[in-house]
Amino acid sequence: MLKILSTQLGGLLQRISTSQEEEIEETARLLAQAGIAEGTVYFACFEEMQALEINALHGAEPFAKLKPWTKDTKLISTDRVCIFTRHADNAKALSLAHSLYDAFIPFAVVASEKFADCGEMGDLAYTYISLGIEKGLLPNNFGERIVLPYSFASLYVYEAIKMAYDEMLSDDQL
Repeated sequence: MLKILSTQLGGLLQRISTSQEEEIEETARLLAQAGIAEGTVYFACFEEMQALEINALHGAEPFAKLKPWTKDTKLISTDRVCIFTRHADNAKALSLAHSLYDAFIPFAVVASEKFADCGEMGDLAYTYISLGIEKGLLPNNFGERIVLPYSFASLYVYEAIKMAYDEMLSDDQL
């Protein structure tokens, strides 16, 4: 079973890599606007995506110029936000997206739905990255699909964004 899980996870990451490469680059560029300017990058992480925020803030290689978003965060025009949510229709994430959109703060979204299926969130976001997780990766003994690796896939997307972001910041320092 472990070999099947490894194969399925590898396939998921490969699909994200090939189908979302441009969106990942655009998201890194959006966040670098704050990183290069006098702004701050905020991650708004919902549900299990909070694991990503902990890694970005306290991991071995923290995300530069990052602060955690809270409902009390006061944003300025040079700030940028990346929303990480399991689903694009999450009420709290969608409420934040409306607030950011109304305040003219460009933001990115990482969620499971494909762009065509993400609804209102895709209309509001400056960039949108799809994890492409529609159902569980593996069948169980009852015919149900299990293993929904939302945070796992988001950590992969985070690392891809961070690599491009760090490169953009280091290019700016030259």
